[in-house]
Amino acid sequence: MTKGRMRSRPKGGRKIVAHGTPARWKVAWHPKALDEKNAINDVAERVAIAHVIEKLKVDGPVLRSPHQSGVKGEEGLGLRELRPRRGRSRWRPLYRRAEETLFAILAVGPEAGIDKVGYAKAVRLAKQRLKRLEKGKEQE
Repeated sequence: MTKGRMRSRPKGGRKIVAHGTPARWKVAWHPKALDEKNAINDVAERVAIAHVIEKLKVDGPVLRSPHQSGVKGEEGLGLRELRPRRGRSRWRPLYRRAEETLFAILAVGPEAGIDKVGYAKAVRLAKQRLKRLEKGKEQE
């Protein structure tokens, strides 16, 4: 490669997403999950959550690791977790795809390695909230 010449693709073949790329996906917060996020005292952590939510809005279901991961275990079946700051955040918004172009953030809990009991509680709450939402749709 000659000096001053730019690569057509970044090293490793990673995709570059330009700033200002319009969001194609919608994200809805369960009211209690929003309360959980707003209760986080560290402003930098709330900003990190906002950034990973923006990534979800742009990339949707193709958002890759380390920004998201599946929730492990029987209890978390069907749920995914967002991993702010490429997994270095102590918080995990738990979500599920709700409709064709919509994701629902159901709970926000601590990272499992930091607080296993708190994470398990967040997973339980997310599943309960999801059941109530699905039950409400059936009644419509």
